[in-house]
Amino acid sequence: MRRTRATAAATLAAALAGAATGCGGGSAGGGRSSNDNPEQLTYWASNQGATVEEDKRVLIPELKKFQRRTSIAVKLEVIPWSDLLNRVLAATISGQGPDVLNIGNTWSASLQAGGALLPFDDAAFRAIGGKDRFVPSALAATGAAGKDPAAVPLYSLAYGLYYNKKLFRRAGIDAPPATWDELVADGRKLTGGGRWGLAIEGASYAENSHHAFVLGKQHGADFFDRYGKPRFDSPGAVAAVKQFVDLLAQEKIVAPGNAEYATQRSVRDFAAGKAAMLMWQSAAGALKAHNMTPKDYGVAPVPVRTKGATGDKGVNSMVAGINLAVFKNTDNHDGALKFVEFMTSTAEQKRLNSSFGALPPVEEAQRDKAFATPDLTVLRETLAKSAAPLPMVPEENQFETLVGTAMKELLADAAAGHPVGAADVKERLAKAQQQMPPR
Repeated sequence: MRRTRATAAATLAAALAGAATGCGGGSAGGGRSSNDNPEQLTYWASNQGATVEEDKRVLIPELKKFQRRTSIAVKLEVIPWSDLLNRVLAATISGQGPDVLNIGNTWSASLQAGGALLPFDDAAFRAIGGKDRFVPSALAATGAAGKDPAAVPLYSLAYGLYYNKKLFRRAGIDAPPATWDELVADGRKLTGGGRWGLAIEGASYAENSHHAFVLGKQHGADFFDRYGKPRFDSPGAVAAVKQFVDLLAQEKIVAPGNAEYATQRSVRDFAAGKAAMLMWQSAAGALKAHNMTPKDYGVAPVPVRTKGATGDKGVNSMVAGINLAVFKNTDNHDGALKFVEFMTSTAEQKRLNSSFGALPPVEEAQRDKAFATPDLTVLRETLAKSAAPLPMVPEENQFETLVGTAMKELLADAAAGHPVGAADVKERLAKAQQQMPPR
């Protein structure tokens, strides 16, 4: 999901616009996927663990289990996030894709508009055990309102504030920050001696855009209006982006080098004690892979501007997660739905989400005591009470790419010592909005 230049963002936006307008699909089961064997499915899985190999270690035994039950073999490819969206877009445009694939849930409405994914209508939901098995907040991020979902939830994630207990004790801080003012004050106490208060991934346009969305809500801003028109440079949006950039530029609780961070480098710094706080989606699995144990860190809700804030001002996470979709051109429609049913079964939901440190979006699985750990309890309550789905509009992908890239450029300017004022933020966001395709 990470690109490095604004020109790449524009190219991606154009490709997605083309997919949305030029890629219909035939009836379910028609067309041609990259798999011609009805006794085999091709599955593209997004990378959930610390490495692609770790994902394979988790998934391959489960896929063999599915084969024993159904006689359908599954050809697995685990795709890094840096490549996944481009691969999905190429498959959407060409019609040559996998049978089943993971998508970031924020992409659902964009890919839904392209017409390449099987709509989960009532019949499709019946085939996988019913729609009412899923947590409502997870279903809210499966496609545009009023349309059949383009996918079903597979892993539920939420942002939490992870903090190093030892470093907090040493700094004399007895509780995690609940507001942004408290986070900045704590961050200053924790910064020094080669250690920083907070780690971010400034080169990740996806991470940047997620924080912009949450802070935008807290500032009373939406990046799209009720009609789906972009409003990237509204006063609230400018204030939200500036607040995030200022964590590095003005408050100086983020290392300048974080402007170049992506691909879990902030997680590594946090696990190594180089940063005392981290805002991340369900990080337990990633931290374990970097030899950090749950006794070493705590998890709290991401701060809000004012204690006790409710409604949009109390939003402190996007409804994050991974959805499971069926490519509409699959030659094995029934087998693909059997695979979705298997992957979203209660037993598999418990097993897979436990392995990846995520929350099951299937209600029965989520009630298991294995998901009642202190960190997952915080994230579950966040999803239930204070998370909001990113805009389910066809242009959502362009929002992530263009706004996230603008933030990357602003963070790079700040890291280089250039002042970043509100006018600079507004200018970059206005430029990002200009690159949006006409509606």
